[in-house]
Formats: sequence, C-alpha cells, structure tokens
Amino acid sequence: MSSWSEERRRNLAAEAEQRRKNEDAAAERRRKERAAEDKRRRDERQADKDEKRADKAQRRREKAQRRQARAAKREKTLTPGNVYKRGTLLLVALSALASLPAQILHFVAIHWMLFPIGPAVEGAAWVMAAGTAYADERKLAPWVRWLLRALSLSAAGFAANINYQYGISLTEHGVSPSNAAVAGLGLAAVTMGGPLFFEVRQWVLTLSASTADPKKQAELKARAKHEKERAKTFKSVTKRQREILLAAAYGSITPEDAFARAWWDEHGAPIGVTANVIADRLDAEADVSAVLTEAERTPERIAVELLLADIFGPEGDDGGSSGTSTATPSGGPRGGTPKSRTALGGKGKRPVRSTAHTEASKPLAEADLEAVRKLAAALGGTHRLSARNVRETVGCRNEYALRLRDAVRAEKPEETK
Repeated sequence: MSSWSEERRRNLAAEAEQRRKNEDAAAERRRKERAAEDKRRRDERQADKDEKRADKAQRRREKAQRRQARAAKREKTLTPGNVYKRGTLLLVALSALASLPAQILHFVAIHWMLFPIGPAVEGAAWVMAAGTAYADERKLAPWVRWLLRALSLSAAGFAANINYQYGISLTEHGVSPSNAAVAGLGLAAVTMGGPLFFEVRQWVLTLSASTADPKKQAELKARAKHEKERAKTFKSVTKRQREILLAAAYGSITPEDAFARAWWDEHGAPIGVTANVIADRLDAEADVSAVLTEAERTPERIAVELLLADIFGPEGDDGGSSGTSTATPSGGPRGGTPKSRTALGGKGKRPVRSTAHTEASKPLAEADLEAVRKLAAALGGTHRLSARNVRETVGCRNEYALRLRDAVRAEKPEETK
C-alpha cells in the first residue's frame, strides 16, 4: 500500500512538473510572438517614416526641377534674339490694330459697301511682307524679293495716305487742327512702321542665319577661293575635269576624283607631279650623287687607293679584265683578290682614283652623243636632261653622263633657258 502511494505521488509530481514546463514553454512562445509583433510594428512604422521622407525628398526634387525648367525656359525665352523677334511681332500687331480701324471708318463713311477695302489694303501690305520673308527663306532670285518689297511698301504707303487723310479730317468732329494733324501723322506712321519693322526684322534674321556658323562660313569661303585659284592656274586640267564630270553619270564621280583623273590625262602622273618636276628631281638627285661621290674622296681614302693601284696595278692592265692583277713590282707582295678591292672601293664601286682618271680622260663617243640627243628629243628638250636619265640610257658612270649632258646642252643653249 505504501508503495502504491509513493508511486502515485511521483506520478503527480511528474505531471505537475510537465504542466509547469508546458506553461513555461507557452509563456515563452507568447513572449516571442509579442516581441515579433512589436518588431513588425516598429519596422512598419519605420518603413512608413522612410516612405514619407522619400516622398517629401522626391517632391522637393521635382519642385527644384520645375523651378530649374522654368528658369531655363525663361532664360531661353528672354534671350536678345527672342525678345527682338517676339517684340517686333508684337509691335507689328499693334501697328496693324492701330491703322486698320481708321481705314475701315474712312471707307465706311463713304459707303458701307466699301468696308472690305480697308482690310484688303492693309492685308495686301502684310501678305507681300510675308511673301518677302518666304522668298528669303527659299533663297529665291533677288529681283523676286525686291518686287515683293516694293509691292508691300506701295500698299503700306497707300494705306498710310488714307489714314493721314482720315486723321486730319477729325477737325469735322470737333478736334483741333493741331491734334488732328498729330493724329494723321501718327496713323500714317504706324501704318508704314509695321511693314518697315517687319522688313528690318527679316533682314536681321537673314544676316544672323548667314553668320550662325562662322567656321562653316570661313570654310566655304576658303573652298571657293581654292576652286577659283585652281581653275585659274590649271586651266587645261580644269577643262578636262568638266569633260569627265559631264561624260559620267550624275553623281557617279566626285569633282576631286574627276580632277585627279584629269591631271593624269594631262600630265601622266599623280596630282602635283609634271614632267618638269620629274626632270628637276632627277637633276637634283644627280647633283647630290655627284657631290656625295666627290665627298667620299677623303685624303685617307685616296692614299689607300693609290697604294692599291701601286700594288695591283691600274685598272685595265694585263692582269685580267676585272682589273685585279696578281703581278706586283719586284720585292712587293703578291696576291690579292677582287673582293678586297671592291670592299675598299665602296658598294659596287671601283677605286675612285682609277675611275675618276678614266672617266675624265675618256673621249665622248659619237654614238653616246647621238643616244643622248634622241633622249632629249623624246623628253621635249635638252633642259629635261639629267645625269641620271643619261646614265641609264647610255649605261655609263656619273662623270661621263654629266659630260654627255653638258655637251648636248651646249649644242642647243636656247632650250636650256
């Protein structure tokens, strides 16, 4: 019996402990749920605050942007050009409003059926003025513009005369003569002033449009000057260029390409190159070559070449056709190779001493002179002869070519002037 009671107490104690743990766990869950709920509410409140703050910042930015846009628009609107253009149009509108009623009253006083004459006369002046602006915009012929200007001013002058007559006629309605004269002059002035102001406005707009891009205007001016100078300097090439452009399909070839082809047709060379230019260039190259050849004859080199000539003998001895003899004076060294002489004589050159002596003493062959004469005839005159083309024609050295060129030029000195 006691054991059962003890077991019963332990069971009750265990159940009580379990209930306590369950209650503690439930309390902990409720605490966590309340904490999570509180955190959620705080996050929502913070999100609302951030959203309101972002909305307020966005409204401030939009307001600043609108303010900047209004300032930019106001600045753009109030530029001197816009003020002048819009102010002129406003002045023109006021002039029309001031002059038109007087004309209507003038003709209606004569007869009511004459009512359209006033608006027709005033409208004619403004239509012609608008036609002048359109002609300027389309860049029509000058006589068309001046005709429209004359018609506009004629209609405005007729309307101004009517308004002046109406103004001085106000004396019949009790207006003093001085005030009537002032009214007549004022009506005439606004009648003529409107079209005149509009015409001046058009002139200003046309001139400002022509100077809107000074760099482009300068480029167009320079291009026109270049084309004029080119046509004046190269008349035959320019004529051939026009023939090529007319012969080709429209737009299939540019003027510059046509000029390049025309230059080749006329001179047989790229742009800027002629037969005279080529001849002068060859003469200059030959002169430079002669100077460089002479400059190579330093004292040291001459001494070495003299030594080689004494050792191997002058070119043309019986030692061989190449001029490299193996014979030597008694007691002197023997041997030697053509390679050693060529190396000392320069690339592809023989010793300067022997060459210079040979070329200077060699007489001018009649066959060579005749070949040079034929070359001069083919080139168009002895003034186009150069040491280079003579050298290439005859197949000789530079010194001999210079002598041949000078001899042929001396035969016809008038061609070298």
